[in-house]
Amino acid sequence: MRMKVDELLCTGHGRCAKFAPGVFTLDDAGFNTAAGETVDVPAGQEDDATKAMKACPERAISLAD
Repeated sequence: MRMKVDELLCTGHGRCAKFAPGVFTLDDAGFNTAAGETVDVPAGQEDDATKAMKACPERAISLAD
């Protein structure tokens, strides 16, 4: 599973790291460090990553092809 974080939509709520800390991390300003990139979700963390995607109020996280 791969996910993309839209750097223009991410406003630094940090819910992604709360729900999936093994997938998403935040920088010092609270923004997703993967903003603008595609992330490979580690095996076994797909459910947490999906919860993080659904929890993002800006819908900045999406499934990548």
